Amino acid sequence: MRIFPAVDIIGGKVVRLFNGDYAKVKTYGVEVERAALSFKASGAEFLHAVDLDGAKEGRAVNADCISKLISSGLFVEVGGGIRTEEQIESYLAAGAGRVILGTVAVRNFQFAKRVLKKYAGKIAVGVDAADGKVAVSGWREITDIGAFDFVKRLADAGAEYVIYTDISRDGALKGCNMQAYKELVNYGVKITASGGITTLEEIAQLKDIGVYAAVLGKALYEGKLNLKEVLAAAK
Repeated sequence: MRIFPAVDIIGGKVVRLFNGDYAKVKTYGVEVERAALSFKASGAEFLHAVDLDGAKEGRAVNADCISKLISSGLFVEVGGGIRTEEQIESYLAAGAGRVILGTVAVRNFQFAKRVLKKYAGKIAVGVDAADGKVAVSGWREITDIGAFDFVKRLADAGAEYVIYTDISRDGALKGCNMQAYKELVNYGVKITASGGITTLEEIAQLKDIGVYAAVLGKALYEGKLNLKEVLAAAK
């Protein structure tokens, strides 16, 4: 199972939100590039980068910071505010390993379907769930679309990678929604677990049920998990 340490960015700084709430943000005193290099020094090969300003505004706000992360030499998947094919191509040309579509996949499914086919293997879709419904626009708006149903629809459209986040668990250090991942691994896409992962036992369990990857954020920054131990548990 692959491990993606997370670097979430607001105003050029490394942050974590609590339950996706922009009013509940914690800023960490580490430069964006240094955070990536620290993860790399601990053995990480992958990185999950999110432009949170971009997610809210619908455009790439912290592209310069993303470029610094990409220059770390890690495989970087990047999301936040990616709404156009031009932005997809820009990040891929800069060296991103994969780009993450979120809001645009919900708002313009035909666009998502087309780019999933055109950039096969280079696109992931983030499905962010609030009480079982898909959230968009930086998690500030809850749709009436069932999250599991949307994952099935993405699978039918040819999506290869889905990053599923239970917003109620994100940044809370209370464990992930394991039951959701036990269900989602049967949907024919490579599932990345995101939100609330706090223990090595969860890492082992996610690996055992067949989850493709796990995103770790606050648990690493707060010292609840040691990245080297996580990587060993994920092998």
